[in-house]
Amino acid sequence: MSVENVDVLIIGAGPSGSVAASYLHKKGLKVKVVEKNLFPRFVIGESLLPRCMDHFEEVELLDCLKKRDYEVKDGARFLRGDEVCNFDFSKKHTKGWDWTWQVPRADFDKTLTDELLTRGVDITFEEEVIAVDFYEDGSSETTIKNKLGERNTVAAKYIIDSSGYGRVLPRLLGLEKSSELLNQSSIFTHVKDINRPEGWEGTRITFDVIDLRTWLWVIPFSNGVTSIGYVGSTEFLESFKGTSSEKLKAMLKLSNYYSERFEGVEFQFKPVEISNYSKSVKQLYGKGYVLTGNSAEFLDPVFSSGVTFATESALLAAKLITKSLQSKTVDWEVDYSDYMKKGVDVFATYVKEWYTGNLQKLFFHKPENPEIKKQICSVLAGYVWDETNPFVKNHHRLVKAVAHVIDMEKEKSE
Repeated sequence: MSVENVDVLIIGAGPSGSVAASYLHKKGLKVKVVEKNLFPRFVIGESLLPRCMDHFEEVELLDCLKKRDYEVKDGARFLRGDEVCNFDFSKKHTKGWDWTWQVPRADFDKTLTDELLTRGVDITFEEEVIAVDFYEDGSSETTIKNKLGERNTVAAKYIIDSSGYGRVLPRLLGLEKSSELLNQSSIFTHVKDINRPEGWEGTRITFDVIDLRTWLWVIPFSNGVTSIGYVGSTEFLESFKGTSSEKLKAMLKLSNYYSERFEGVEFQFKPVEISNYSKSVKQLYGKGYVLTGNSAEFLDPVFSSGVTFATESALLAAKLITKSLQSKTVDWEVDYSDYMKKGVDVFATYVKEWYTGNLQKLFFHKPENPEIKKQICSVLAGYVWDETNPFVKNHHRLVKAVAHVIDMEKEKSE
């Protein structure tokens, strides 16, 4: 069995792995990216946040993406019955990008890897990591199996696990732990959106709130296809019987706003079901390895944070590994783990308070408070490390506190 020597082995070629590979390659390090699937391949996480545009720009991957003419996302709409809450990313507390994209990830991810391949980055597809051995100094030997069943070994000074929901190192090293979030599940597919309205009405991303735990996402792409999916309690989704197609068709009738638009529309593939999707890990790094994106923490998709955490953590991990390989001191606990957990904790608070109903009170309260809305909009745009924003710095108590004030006002008016 041959041994290939590299500076950094990256597991997974999605946005996280691509951002890390682009940065490390530019720094002159020898990088190898191993991807289990053949691209293009379907994956969710199709709604981006403005914060991740900073990452693509920094590693010079923005230009190749701009050429694909993806649907521009300059905000988000939340519906609840007759109530509407619109967020405009240009009206936010934190300075930064005012727009991003809604993307078919099969095309998006392949665009990234195609660009990296033209730069000479070593990416191999249909190869799976089946074992990893770490040594005292943090170096490792990873056993990789290709589609023919042949095995080879990659020796690396560092491993970045960007395997997403595959969670390679958490499984191999026993790092998985239960999430503190609610047991939620989802069902989703793509449709040819033949009844799509013209203009912004037809192209904006929308979250249609059915009840406290249940909501429908509608993510239109520029190619005429739309991603649709329901999220709800595991028990609720299991209450629908029949095939996955029959379940999703029945669930679409729950949406007063979208049931007519998607009635009789053909699903492009059999709806995919994921149960109890939120995941966590015991630690984000170890000697010789670091976990990025969804391989570390998978939050609820209600605020589309997945790709942003993936690229934020990948870029930071790549920078810290570069410093370490230059014999500079890196405090992985402070510089990586604590930093990433800060952002995750902010979004986790918003997810939890969405399902308690407190955050929904803030979203749909009338009249709107423009300053509060700007501050929340920054969170929804992915700027969750900006502690000049009260709704970041005091996230644990501020959502509850404002929701309580709304309740008090309501009681007085009744």
